[in-house]
Formats: sequence, C-alpha cells, structure tokens
Amino acid sequence: MIHFQPKVKAVYFALLATLAVGGLGLRIGMQALDVYLKKDPVPLRADLGSIPTVMGHWQRIGEDQQMDAAMVESLGTEKYLTRSYAIDGDPSKGIISLHLAYYTGMIDTVPHIPERCWGAGGLVQLGDPITMPLSVEMLSNIAPDAPVNLATGAKYPTATLVDPVTRIEEKVTLPVGEFAMTVSTFQDPRASRVEQLGGYLFIANGRSTASTFGVRALAFNLTDRFAYYCKVQLSARYPLGTTPSAVTFKTNAEDFLTQLLPPLMRCLPDWPSMERTTARTGRKD
Repeated sequence: MIHFQPKVKAVYFALLATLAVGGLGLRIGMQALDVYLKKDPVPLRADLGSIPTVMGHWQRIGEDQQMDAAMVESLGTEKYLTRSYAIDGDPSKGIISLHLAYYTGMIDTVPHIPERCWGAGGLVQLGDPITMPLSVEMLSNIAPDAPVNLATGAKYPTATLVDPVTRIEEKVTLPVGEFAMTVSTFQDPRASRVEQLGGYLFIANGRSTASTFGVRALAFNLTDRFAYYCKVQLSARYPLGTTPSAVTFKTNAEDFLTQLLPPLMRCLPDWPSMERTTARTGRKD
C-alpha cells in the first residue's frame, strides 16, 4: 500500500474541493444565465407516418421503407419516414423519394446527408453541392395577427389544413427564414445516362435553413432549454435530356413541398406556443 505525506494529502483534497466547487459554480452560473448545453426533448405532435399518402397530385407508391436496427442506429433516431410519391400515382410522370428524420434532446449532432452517404454507396458526385432557392407561395401568407418568432422578430406564415374525413379546418404555422435546399447531383457509373439528385433542408425550432451549419445555429442556441430539428430530404432520378435535371428537380420539389409543409408542420412541435410560454414565464419550464 502506498502512503502519502500529509502535505500531499492536503493538496490532493484541496484540488478535489476546488473541482467540486468549480463544477457547482459553473452549474449555478449556467442556470442564472439560462444556458443549456444539453437540450430537453420535445415530442412530436403526431407520428411522421400520419403524413397523407395522397398530397395534391402526388400519391404514394409502394410501402414505406422500414430500416433494420443497424440502420436506425446509424441514422441516430427512430423517428423517421422514408416514402416514395409519384405524380398521379404514375411513376412514368415523375417520382420523388421523401426522407424525414426527427431529432430532439440530443447533444450537437447533424444527421446523414447525401454528399456524405451516397458517395460511400458507390455513386459519383458531379460537382459541388449548390444552394437552390425554392419558391413556395404559401410562405408569403402572413396574417396581420400572426405570431412572431422571438429569435428573429419575423412573423410566422400560416396555412390551413382540412381533415379529409371530418372536413374540420386547422391552422398551422409554417417555418420562418430562408427557404432553400442544398442540392447535390450524382451519377451511377453503371447508368451513365441517368442523374440522381438529392436535396435537403432542416426545420429547427420553428425556422428553416438549407445547411448543416445553419441547423447547428438554430437548434443548439445555448439559451434554449428545448430544441428539435427535422431533416427534410428529397431525391429523384432523371434521364439526361434537353432540360437540365436541376431545373426539373426544382419544379417538382417546389410543388411537392407546397403539399408537404402543412401536414409536416402539424406533426412537428408547436414552437410559437412554446415561445409564448417562454415569454410569460421567462424560462422554458
């Protein structure tokens, strides 16, 4: 057994006490400043699988993809939806594959994105990713009495959902901020006449962004106790032709997202309500 001199023991216990007091002081200071390094989770209001299988002229084809345990672990969340839609249910008119992944209550992390994953799967990326601005008309539908996003001062756009069975109308708030996707183009070496495009954006704490850096800034604000983000990814394959694939993808993505946004925002947390609670209490308790 090793025996330490009394002076060594005194220094050792003094260091332990300093660390304990410092850690306690840090926690007290963080609470006083409303700083949260780890976010509390925010549950979905509805399962992502409840998103309609028919949205405008987009109709689901096939069954929703179910991931095995290893894929779910790699994805980092069990809250996901992978589903394909075709125009009028006819694949020959155009297909968009939708992938949603919901994250909450986690330390700073960003999910898989096409430019990291598809290359590993054998596809060849054609050029650098681009930021593709999207025009979705309903995002300009802002009522005079619309709630205000506390982080930006911008008013939330709104949309009306109509239940297909009960015909009951429900208003949902849409995200504020830039509305664009990061889009990458890939080619399968075994199918050189076909291009595969993948685009993604994030909806985080009631706001939207096209970049992984942007979602870190939105979903990991130190003063927010709660945080969530949802990756919205669209992908499609197009044969090479006279119309550039990116032009066709943009047209289809804008039309598809116009139909998707209201039911998706109905599933995600009601961030304006959480912000109003914060304004009344001073904390997200």
